Order: sequence, then structure tokens, then C-alpha cells
Amino acid sequence: MGQSKQLLPLDGKPIIRHCIDTIIAADIDEIIVVLGHDNEELLKTLRGLPVKTVFNEEPGSDMASSVRIGLRAVNPYASGVLVSLSDHPLISEETLQNLLRLYSEEPDKIIIPVYKEKRGHPTLFPLHVIDEIFKGGTLKDVISRDPKRIRAVEVMDEGVIIDIDTMEDYERVVLIMSRGGSKCRTL
Repeated sequence: MGQSKQLLPLDGKPIIRHCIDTIIAADIDEIIVVLGHDNEELLKTLRGLPVKTVFNEEPGSDMASSVRIGLRAVNPYASGVLVSLSDHPLISEETLQNLLRLYSEEPDKIIIPVYKEKRGHPTLFPLHVIDEIFKGGTLKDVISRDPKRIRAVEVMDEGVIIDIDTMEDYERVVLIMSRGGSKCRTL
């Protein structure tokens, strides 16, 4: 996009703040934010929030590299990790709480939200499963290794599939927010 999409304004605050505020509201125990090499403005935006920041200083690295860096900072007593992307600002607090509830019922499952038959984000991984990313590969590789350990959950939250990769995506999200947002209920 030629600029940091996490800093684009959305309803009076940067996109990343929408994402973090929702995670905070869902009462997630520990929030680790992985920042890239150009992070000064993002650090200012996160100042005062109950988050731990870690850094991926490798320009052009993939998401798996950032996940590995973030995992190294996770409390070793954690049982699971919610991998939430900073370009999905419309996910509802209720969706996150529903994923956590399902995880407490099925702690060995990878919990993936699904909207209208399309898998979305965030994904909740048991810690012992996501650690497989250190063996190489991507999160998709970890997910696809054993389909029996996946628990797909239908949600009525279109935000799980709406990400911002282009200016057109951003303009669509701005329009959605101007019409009252897409923070919908989960099933």
C-alpha cells in the first residue's frame, strides 16, 4: 500500500488501535504485538496500552517469522495463542470471547472462525500445536498437518474475513464503519 496500513485512520483512531482495543475488551490475558523494522509511529500509537512489543527487524520476512518472534515472548504457562492480524479491524469482541469459550471446551483444537463458509481470522492455537511453526513452514502448514484437530466455528461476524490489503479494501472498511460497523454477533 506504500504506507503503514495499521496507522490509517478509521473512525477517529488508527486501525491497529481498533484491533488492540477489541482484544483488550475480550479480556485476553497477555497481548504481544510484533512490530516490523519501521515501527516508531506504531510504538507511539501503542504507548500506554497493556501490550508487550517485540520486534521483527527482518524487512520482507513472512508472517511465520513474526509469529515465531511473538511466540518466544509468550508466557511459558500459556495454554493457547490467539493469532490476530492487525489488518482485520472489524472483528467483534463477542467473536473473540466465543473463540476463547470454545477453546476452554476443546483445548486441543485449533479454533478457526468461519463466515459464510469462508475461514477467517483470528485463529486460536493450543500452544503445543503452534510451536510446530519452529519446525519450519507457515501457519497454514501447521493447520493443514492434521485436519482432525481443527474446530471451525460458524460466526455471524463478517469482520473475520475483512482485511485491508489495498486502498480499495481500506475505503470499503471506512464505508462499513460509517454505516455502523460490521461488529456482528457470533452463532
